[in-house]
Amino acid sequence: MSESKPAGNLSSQRLLWMLCTAEVLSMAGFSAFPALQPALSAAWQLSAAEAGWINGLYFAGYTLAVPFLVAFTDRSDPRQVMLVGLVLAVVSNLGFALCAEGFVSAAVLRFIAGAALAGTYMPGLVLLTDHVQGPMQSRSVAFYTSTFGIGSAGSFLVAGELGELFPWPVAFIAAGLLAVLGLLLVLFGLPRRPFEQRPAVPVPFRRVLDFRPVFANGNAMRYVLGYTLHCWELFTVRSWIVAFLAAREAAGAEALWRPSTVAMIVVLVGVPGSILGNELALRVGRVRAIVGVAVITACLAALVGWSSAWPAWLLGAMLVVYKFMIMADSGALTAGAVAAAEPERRGATMAVHSTLGFLGAFLGPVVFGLTLDGLGGPGQPMAWGIAFTSLAAIGLLSPLVLLTLGRTRP
Repeated sequence: MSESKPAGNLSSQRLLWMLCTAEVLSMAGFSAFPALQPALSAAWQLSAAEAGWINGLYFAGYTLAVPFLVAFTDRSDPRQVMLVGLVLAVVSNLGFALCAEGFVSAAVLRFIAGAALAGTYMPGLVLLTDHVQGPMQSRSVAFYTSTFGIGSAGSFLVAGELGELFPWPVAFIAAGLLAVLGLLLVLFGLPRRPFEQRPAVPVPFRRVLDFRPVFANGNAMRYVLGYTLHCWELFTVRSWIVAFLAAREAAGAEALWRPSTVAMIVVLVGVPGSILGNELALRVGRVRAIVGVAVITACLAALVGWSSAWPAWLLGAMLVVYKFMIMADSGALTAGAVAAAEPERRGATMAVHSTLGFLGAFLGPVVFGLTLDGLGGPGQPMAWGIAFTSLAAIGLLSPLVLLTLGRTRP
């Protein structure tokens, strides 16, 4: 890692670790609803479609907030934007614990939680790329994006374990308190934007929100659209994996551990996939690596959907491999978008990257839930098979995008 001194004599390596820690803490509530979904669906009598909407609206909140919050980093310090996001994370998690009592209230509070993520994840990436330059930037980006998986896995673990031991609101209270720790770390531990990168004259708001040059950058947009399809599959799996395993158990199949524990393991094991996938991309070329990973992942998606009758250990192993492969193109797609972005529009490019990516993350869980309901509900193994096969079809679109759009860089 580059050993430049960003601010306050903080090395780039230490900055990366602190930034990753803050992101993990901010995401403590990320998987709380999916982890507790079977229990909350039963308590609130939610249909699969309603549960899908609650999961999807989290990403809708992210999608609507991220153009403003991330593009604003071209105008001001990304650290300030992160603090706003962390405040929203505290409010949304504690609000869910105290006020959620059904579909509407849960959907609204998860929407706010998604907006909170918009204020931390990509602004944190912009802060990182402000301070880490040169050949190590790609590796730093891949490491940081892999932290998203650690935060998601940790959230599954915290919510799942606390949900077994205490009433479900305790899990959201814990998530809110962990977000407070993240807020303090950003406030007192992370540096401000380097002086030489601050605009002499503030960028006008209309220019901050002018995304036309980003859409005109064909090389960047192929990575952005590839990331959109990646997020559709990735976050659909994260939203529905616990419900998938719980439905399997309800049908009488054996289980090794609680569904939330399996989900945590599957998500956590997928974390190295982002880092290793980026290393592969550096060696064989980004497009070649991403296309290969996407094709393999699509095949695994179709296989997982029809594997609910498999022995628990074999299904668990398949899910681990599947999740690893989903993550294998995550860092490469984001690093590709960063590398293709015009330097003065990096924040705007990351805003479009996140907006379209999490638009896919919003649509995926909703379409998946509607598919389940349309085919007889979560109690029907065939419904799961077809729903996962639809993810395979989405995954196969990514290679087409990467191979047909702007090809000015590898």
